[in-house]
Amino acid sequence: MATNRVLMIRPANFAYNPETAVNNKFQVTSKEGDLQVLALHEFDQFVDILRLNGVIVELFNDSSTPKTPDAVFPNNWVSFHEDGTVVLYPMFAGNRREERRTEILTALQKQYTIKALVDLSYFEKEDLFLEGTGSMVLDRQHKIAYLCLSPRSTLKPFTTFCHLMNYTPLVFNAVDANGFAIYHTNVMLCIGDTFAVICSEAIKNCAERAAVLTSLRQTMKEIVDISHQQMAHFAGNMLHLSNNIGNNLLVLSKQAYVSLTSIQLSCLEKHAKLLYTPLDHIEKNGGGSARCMLAELFLPLTNNVKKDQ
Repeated sequence: MATNRVLMIRPANFAYNPETAVNNKFQVTSKEGDLQVLALHEFDQFVDILRLNGVIVELFNDSSTPKTPDAVFPNNWVSFHEDGTVVLYPMFAGNRREERRTEILTALQKQYTIKALVDLSYFEKEDLFLEGTGSMVLDRQHKIAYLCLSPRSTLKPFTTFCHLMNYTPLVFNAVDANGFAIYHTNVMLCIGDTFAVICSEAIKNCAERAAVLTSLRQTMKEIVDISHQQMAHFAGNMLHLSNNIGNNLLVLSKQAYVSLTSIQLSCLEKHAKLLYTPLDHIEKNGGGSARCMLAELFLPLTNNVKKDQ
């Protein structure tokens, strides 16, 4: 189940965040000029490509204070659901908790119906975290939530989410090529309506790997298996969207696209048009890619808004 509407946050203070780097091994600090300017250029290009291809982008500017270097990744603090529920999440890094902005939800209510607000941020008091659809990959069609455990993706808030939102949980462990826990499930797993991209070699436990692959096959996904090296190039960090005329799109970064083989690309192109854009500075310093920058909007539209507006 794909949407043609996304929330994006235009960064105001993008930077390498040492608070998140302690368990995000995808982050690498760099001094390549003004990172905010470079990130803004990549961000604006991304928005333009999405809009040119019929995706409706609800765009908000990051606030200048307090400084939130990772505000460009809104899917970690909020998710939007078909029944009108909005969920807020507990965040690992203290400076990321400032990203939760109720005024954005208030502004969205002009076009979208919000029927309930579920706030899980209280788990931060217990040092338990669940960073939205970064920590979880949701198969909304079959109501299955996939989660690889990490310091930023813990079990108690996850099972609470699944209970409240009526999802079946599927929990496993996954590591990178150096044996470090993968901080967010969405860097090693992408689920579309008819396909899935997964780094199965990251799941070392044979029973856990079999359980995940069996679930994907039982839900009729064509599986594209990527390597650790491809995952390190963010080839798992994709998102299935639709556009305003119902065409399927698969959004990813240029780095991710280039890392894929011709066979993998041919397989994915059977399911969706591939949209890719350079996100090198955001990826390197932020440790997240295209999927992380998009919070899908599944909320019902208010009566005065047309679906293609």
